[in-house]
Amino acid sequence: MPTSDRPYVRSSNYVLDLRDAVNTAAPKLLALGDASATRPAPGKWSPREIIGHLVDSATNNYGRIVRGQLQDDLVFPGYAQNEWVRIGRYQDAPWDELVTLWRTLNLQIARMMEGTPENVRQRPRERHSFGVIGVPLMSGEAATLEHMMNDYVSHLKHHLRQIFPE
Repeated sequence: MPTSDRPYVRSSNYVLDLRDAVNTAAPKLLALGDASATRPAPGKWSPREIIGHLVDSATNNYGRIVRGQLQDDLVFPGYAQNEWVRIGRYQDAPWDELVTLWRTLNLQIARMMEGTPENVRQRPRERHSFGVIGVPLMSGEAATLEHMMNDYVSHLKHHLRQIFPE
């Protein structure tokens, strides 16, 4: 689902929010079992494909968070999410392996976010590709690594709500 279809929710505790979302969702996801392969409608992703998309998002954002600490800008390539899901063959993946991969990647991302120095997280970057990678910015808002990290958590929670509507 395109990033622009979800509301941006800023959190001051996005690292804790990420850990909580992952640790709360993982057992509920595993409990879905075979139902995880059911698509809710033609052309919509199944829970397996949603979690696969979140694995793809995690791998892309892992690299962005590392690079964002090592370079002066926040310029990153986007990716064709539907093609990544298709090529990843998540619909055919063993569900427990997929959930474990998703959980482990995100706990590592939380650890990395937590260890990013505040001055690096909050430094405004003039050059960025937020429009390309789907990170919304309000008019006049500075592009920061922290903003991107926060948006990552918002994106993950958005997709979990597709699987488990509140």
